[in-house]
Formats: sequence, structure tokens, C-alpha cells
Amino acid sequence: MEMVTRGSGNVFRDLGLADADVLQAKADLVFKISAIIEKRELSQVEAAQILGVTQPKISALLRGHLDGFSLERIMRFLAALDQRVEIKVRPKSRRDRAVAVA
Repeated sequence: MEMVTRGSGNVFRDLGLADADVLQAKADLVFKISAIIEKRELSQVEAAQILGVTQPKISALLRGHLDGFSLERIMRFLAALDQRVEIKVRPKSRRDRAVAVA
């Protein structure tokens, strides 16, 4: 019989990483950036021009290499892509386990 372990909803926490909540927030926002780039049919070079970075930086970002990008910088990328970024603060419920980016 196989043992199944239910994940926390945050793969970074499940891997035991100390900054799991920040990494999950970054990953969620980069997923949105990737979807916008795909929807607009932008090349990496075009996306790089819009975001003010080099094409290799876009490539790294889209491949999930998040360590070179702060959460603030990723939010600025979304703003450059004509997105409104909102940060909401509210009391955590007993069921909440992680930071969520909606």
C-alpha cells in the first residue's frame, strides 16, 4: 500500500525552504507574467524591452529562476505590462497556512 502525503498548497514549504511564502508569491506572480507574455504573443526580446531587462533575464524568469528577482521587482514587471498590483492585508483565518497571491 502506498502512503500519500497531502501537500500544504505551497511546494516550497513542502520542500522545507525557509522563505517558502515569498517564493510562492513570486512563482504566482511570474505565472501571471508568463500568461500575459503568451497572450500578447510577445517574444522574449519584446518582453525584455517592455520590462527594461535583457532577454536572458526574461528567459531565466520564465524558467523559474526566481533568486535574481525581488518580489518588488516582479511587481514592477507586472505594472510595466499594464497590470494593477494590489496588496491586501487581512487577518489570517485558522485555515490559512500560507501567503496567497490572488
